[in-house]
Amino acid sequence: MLEAALEDAAQAVTQAREAVQDLRTSTTVTNDLAKAIEAIGEQLAIDEGAANGEATDFSIEVEGTPRDLHPILRDDIYRIVAEAVRNAFRHARARRIEVEIIYEAKQLRVRVRDNGIGIDASVLKQGRPGHFGLAGMRERATRIGARLEVWSEASSSTSGGGTEVELIIAASMVYRKHPGPPFSSV
Repeated sequence: MLEAALEDAAQAVTQAREAVQDLRTSTTVTNDLAKAIEAIGEQLAIDEGAANGEATDFSIEVEGTPRDLHPILRDDIYRIVAEAVRNAFRHARARRIEVEIIYEAKQLRVRVRDNGIGIDASVLKQGRPGHFGLAGMRERATRIGARLEVWSEASSSTSGGGTEVELIIAASMVYRKHPGPPFSSV
């Protein structure tokens, strides 16, 4: 029981650190989705590379003309994508992680791809006991009216099929129609 309590406490500390990091790099501060995702990816590349001694190549690509996003949705999108990037660095044992942000006329699409070991089908479907990453991503996506799709091919080697997470949200919901200052939370 003590071991389980210590494990729960360690996970709580990790989640608290991630929340603080999210606040620092959140899109409500930077107002730029690509820049915020790039910041967390670069920091994870440094942290995880130092922790496991292996470098992971991280890149971000923006297609289309970046548009102003509704601030609340932009922050939820950031949190979903940040969790996907975090999961890729921490669990996939990937050598390459790519993020694509695609601004289209009818929708915004964000993809996170890795070439890691993939996710076991049972974890993909039901999540991992004591972990809330996938479930939280799905809940956030549903709450903001987005579609979240996750494809993965599990493999026991580091040259596995990898994982792709795609978030799709209609332009009518996410793109700001009238420029102006972001909503204030104060």
